[in-house]
Amino acid sequence: MLPLDRPLLDEITLGAAAGAVLALLTGVSAHVRVRRLRRGFASIAGGDGKETVLDAVRDSVDETKSLRDELTLARADVDAARRDLNDALRHVAVVRYDAFGDMGGRLSFTAALLDDSGDGLVITSIHGRSEARTYAKGVKSGASEQSLSPEEQQAIELAMRGPARVAGKRG
Repeated sequence: MLPLDRPLLDEITLGAAAGAVLALLTGVSAHVRVRRLRRGFASIAGGDGKETVLDAVRDSVDETKSLRDELTLARADVDAARRDLNDALRHVAVVRYDAFGDMGGRLSFTAALLDDSGDGLVITSIHGRSEARTYAKGVKSGASEQSLSPEEQQAIELAMRGPARVAGKRG
């Protein structure tokens, strides 16, 4: 056998001890990191841990697809409602006036009820001392096949500008 050098053996022993301490610290650090990862995975996977991250992602993708399908249907419904709203008689104007010079109070009126394209009707009610007469005329694109009075034309023009009720006076 070879003679053993005591200082050399001490250095080897110290080196081995330092390596062991380093390995122990590395092992403890790895254990702490793995424990943190397991805790994080458990919080992602759910309380019971039966659902995996892939299951959660798959469910999320399915829910997103379902929401996109619902959004597509909702957009189609909104588009249909907009088309229906274009045909609604939502542009209204009323012109009040005195049809006869000897009567006051502006009891006669003309009302225009139109949709977005200027289609609809004009209703005129003329009040006299002993009777009232009411007329209705169809309107297409802001014009009528029957002749229109100045009040009827004014009511159509006011209605075409937007939804409003305006009082005018016949001169």
